[in-house]
Amino acid sequence: MVDARVERFNDGEIFVEIHENVRGEDMFIIQPTSNPANDNLMELLIIADTLRRSSASRITAVIPYFGYARQDRRSKARTPISAKLVANMIAQSGIERVLTMDLHAAQIQGFFDMPVDNLYASPIFALDIKHHFKECLDEVMVVSPDVGGVARARELAKRINAPLAIVDKRREKPGEVAEMTVIGDVTGKRCIIIDDIIDTAGTLVKAAELLINSGAKEVHAYISHGVMSGPAVGRVAGSALKSLVITDTIEPTKAVKETPNIRTVTTAPIFAQAILNIWGGTSVSSLFNDQSLEPLYETHYP
Repeated sequence: MVDARVERFNDGEIFVEIHENVRGEDMFIIQPTSNPANDNLMELLIIADTLRRSSASRITAVIPYFGYARQDRRSKARTPISAKLVANMIAQSGIERVLTMDLHAAQIQGFFDMPVDNLYASPIFALDIKHHFKECLDEVMVVSPDVGGVARARELAKRINAPLAIVDKRREKPGEVAEMTVIGDVTGKRCIIIDDIIDTAGTLVKAAELLINSGAKEVHAYISHGVMSGPAVGRVAGSALKSLVITDTIEPTKAVKETPNIRTVTTAPIFAQAILNIWGGTSVSSLFNDQSLEPLYETHYP
């Protein structure tokens, strides 16, 4: 850990000062670009510029949650591709490598002209499910909340040897779902919905209710990034969800921590090992194997 000072002037400008010599060092900046996204992004860029001007050998940005990832294409005429703009800004700041988790769209890696290591929460979720559902794994069914998330759900289903179902939804406008149907028989199953982001929780809560109405015994959800904005906490607390499991890529609020059916799993072990592997020049993708991941989480899932 490097001793540094990050402060804001009265007008909101960010100032950074590094109190140690970093010349020739391999530096890692750990900074999620979650809410407030713009402040956190600017802080990341200014810290990177500070390190570059201090003659650091290499700068890696560790961004557990990559903000602006949902703006990865033009949804209509005269709209930006903000994810690409952010990638350009990161590259110009002097950052040479990015380490992140569960990008909203895998193709965002192509926005960068530098190495991008995209970790996945699915292997951690698989360990958690095997631990908490070990007495009833044969009743577990993995559910994708939309057609676009089938690859993610299939990956988790393969890891825990469970069947797969899909919730097909018709979205009239962002944040509103007009019609939802279940593809697959969920009768008597303990359904686990897997997704990368939970924002206002509207879609997730409706999907859980639909699954219960379709005969599911209980519904759980495993989501990589808990944005949890607006009415999300209240919706989850009063929903048919028996449990919602999120990671700590975004710092959970007090309300999230106090909600009885919301639980957080840590990503610190996998990020710490990924940083060590990058520093040592060894494989990062090896962390996706159970043989490599299980020792990192042995104290969490004995």
